[in-house]
Amino acid sequence: MPRRNRPPFLKQLTTAFSARLWRRSLTVAFLAFTIAALASVSARADAGSAPKHPALKTILFFGDSLTAGYGLDDPSLAFPGRIQEKITAAKLPWRVINAGLSGETTAGGVRRLDWILRQPVDIFVLELGGNDGLRGLSPDAASENLQAIIDRVRAKNPATRIVIAGLAMPANMGEAYTGAFRAIYPALAKKNDAILIPFLLEGVGGDPKLNLPDGIHPTPEGHARVSETVWKTLRPLVE
Repeated sequence: MPRRNRPPFLKQLTTAFSARLWRRSLTVAFLAFTIAALASVSARADAGSAPKHPALKTILFFGDSLTAGYGLDDPSLAFPGRIQEKITAAKLPWRVINAGLSGETTAGGVRRLDWILRQPVDIFVLELGGNDGLRGLSPDAASENLQAIIDRVRAKNPATRIVIAGLAMPANMGEAYTGAFRAIYPALAKKNDAILIPFLLEGVGGDPKLNLPDGIHPTPEGHARVSETVWKTLRPLVE
């Protein structure tokens, strides 16, 4: 039917229907706006009342079989795992990563470091050199490799705290060699403003009761003793 010929009652009906439809649309839009606003306020309130947990910081132990827990049925019984237990018990916002690799030398550590540093590290505990010494490798070369590791860690993140674990060689390797080897660690700590654990195996090295039959790697009880030595150094850094 042409628009100009519509009866008056149809025009009134159409006008009334349009008005009701417009009012309903306006009401729906207002309700939608109100619900969205209330949801937004509620979300902000929930976010404000939700407990805030600090992000975990990372301690990374980078070492050889001593760190890896060679000879243990459960690697978590190695001293890095014991440090994690202490941190958890104290409810401190830190996690431990054990990046120990049995048989690792200082040169090997340099080669695999970039892969390890793909994750953020707040405290880097460097325990390497034992295998260099047991193989009679040059203390100077070991020192250069350890310095390269420190340099690369600092280049990745200058704020990373570096802790150096001191090691020592058996006396049967000769006084000159053992003296030169042991001097590596305090010299590196002083040069790099790093924190030194003077001797990682303090009270454990040479004690048959605290070492496996090979006389080199600690038993679970030996690792517990090592963790106490390490914790004395780490505790002030994480509390």
